[in-house]
Amino acid sequence: MLTTEDLFNRVGIAMRFAKDEEIYGEGEAADHVYRMISGTVRTSRFMADGRRPIGDFYYKGDIFGLELGETHEMAAEALSDCAVMVARREAIIQLGGEKALQALVLESTALALTNAREHLSLLVRKSASERVASFLLGMARRGGDNPIELVMGRQDIADYLGLTIETVSRMITQLQGQGVVRFEGCRRFRICNRDALLELAAAA
Repeated sequence: MLTTEDLFNRVGIAMRFAKDEEIYGEGEAADHVYRMISGTVRTSRFMADGRRPIGDFYYKGDIFGLELGETHEMAAEALSDCAVMVARREAIIQLGGEKALQALVLESTALALTNAREHLSLLVRKSASERVASFLLGMARRGGDNPIELVMGRQDIADYLGLTIETVSRMITQLQGQGVVRFEGCRRFRICNRDALLELAAAA
């Protein structure tokens, strides 16, 4: 069976999206599948009361846009300038058969379930400071280097963590006061005490 990379290389088209550009909207037909080449993508939806829960953030190599239904449940926007491989579902089926699409769905669903479980645990079982610590540690693990660059702003972080932007800012100030992290501007931070950050992030 063809690998995910083979499928996208054979039937996908590389497309570029500028920062803040919509890739697809909530409720639009889910007839394409997307694989990140570079940059960061955010999925979100607006609620009737004005809240905007964020589904997830997607990075290089991640697949998104695969739905079990016929339409997208959330919108996807580029958080930064992005390059994305875009493939029609029908083209994937024509090349690899239904099994190829099913394998993609399985791969994507397994990752989504793992992320959703972790996200739910974070929202239900952790305090505000623990949520922010967990988020920063996750970004550090993805970014690798120290200091770490954040693509998303504090409103995105707040919406993802189920907090207000004021609470996120207050928790960051608290973490800095404790000597756990140091922010060098709004979107660049350095871990000063990794053990303390790990301890906070692991709390439940």
